[in-house]
Amino acid sequence: MVLLRCLYGVYKSCRRRNIGCIRAGFCSGSVFRRSSEPQPQLPTRESNSRPRRTVCQLVLDHFDFQYREELGEQWESSRNVLLNPQCWQHGVLLNRYSDLTGLHTHLKSLGHCSLLPQPRASSVHGLLQCFIPEQAVRLPTQRHRPGWLKQYYLLNAASLLPVLALGLRDGEKVLDLCSAPGGKALALLQTASPGLLHCNEVEESRFEWLLKTLESYIPLSVRDTVTVTNVDGRTIGSSQPDKYDKVLVDAPCSNDRSWLYTPGDQQGALWLKERAQLPHLQKELLCSALSTVRPGGLVVYSTCTFSRAENQSVVEEVLTSCSGVELVDLDEDLIGSLSKHFTFARLRPQLGYLVVPEQGRTWGPMFVCRLRRIY
Repeated sequence: MVLLRCLYGVYKSCRRRNIGCIRAGFCSGSVFRRSSEPQPQLPTRESNSRPRRTVCQLVLDHFDFQYREELGEQWESSRNVLLNPQCWQHGVLLNRYSDLTGLHTHLKSLGHCSLLPQPRASSVHGLLQCFIPEQAVRLPTQRHRPGWLKQYYLLNAASLLPVLALGLRDGEKVLDLCSAPGGKALALLQTASPGLLHCNEVEESRFEWLLKTLESYIPLSVRDTVTVTNVDGRTIGSSQPDKYDKVLVDAPCSNDRSWLYTPGDQQGALWLKERAQLPHLQKELLCSALSTVRPGGLVVYSTCTFSRAENQSVVEEVLTSCSGVELVDLDEDLIGSLSKHFTFARLRPQLGYLVVPEQGRTWGPMFVCRLRRIY
């Protein structure tokens, strides 16, 4: 998620420049390709034994004040998880474009199980495969090496909920409005074969990160279906109206997991001060998405924060201020299948779903809401 210091300055600077689109196959002079170089050996199991990080007390006090009121008793269990990174679990998203020989069996031998049931022809998650551990262990991150495709992507498994909510189908045109670092774009390509996947990221360094992610996972055969741009997402609605079948808005937000470990009270105070500006930015991005999706198309809005102001309140304001937009509930089968692994908050009003972490099911926070443009 974009750090707060980038949010306003970068979006304003992007208004003053005109950075065009890049065909993914030629990003930064590279080509997505397979190679005869062998894939790495099957990964070994690692414990979460990284050095302990220091909690920013100023941010924790702010969270305690806000989230005790908004989440009630669920905040206490989530708080215990956030304060103990050693217990965090990591999902393993498999890359269907890579050689996965023996990986499924190996993951099961390490205590991983499938997040989703076996895919059916009509399934909303298509070919997507994600394995999750029962305990706080993680596989080693595979390093970027030109010429071969990585086998898996490590992520908070709750971050797949927005992708699943979008329900992408073969041949559809989809826009990932705030795409970096690229995990959700990769997941979209695991669910279906879109006619067009447009990945956009406004912040320069994260844009480069996005390019490297795509190069690491996507083969030459998929290259022509992927476009990558580095523009202000708030302008895409006016520059490309009615173009896409579906749009994902994984908006810049106050990333609670990261913010809690802000380096120093001074930086924490700055982020908390600027936090109040985020809902306005998020609303503008969501309105842009609703303009660029075709009538009848779907927009999924998501964040990785508990904050009601950045979640339900943004959705509520858009529904009130934008005509021709309606709330679309998520599929019962999808929520039911994920409830075995995710804990959902009791939201009031119920304008979406919020995954909250608890011991043993440390996924989240992740808020998801689905909207349809009627006309």
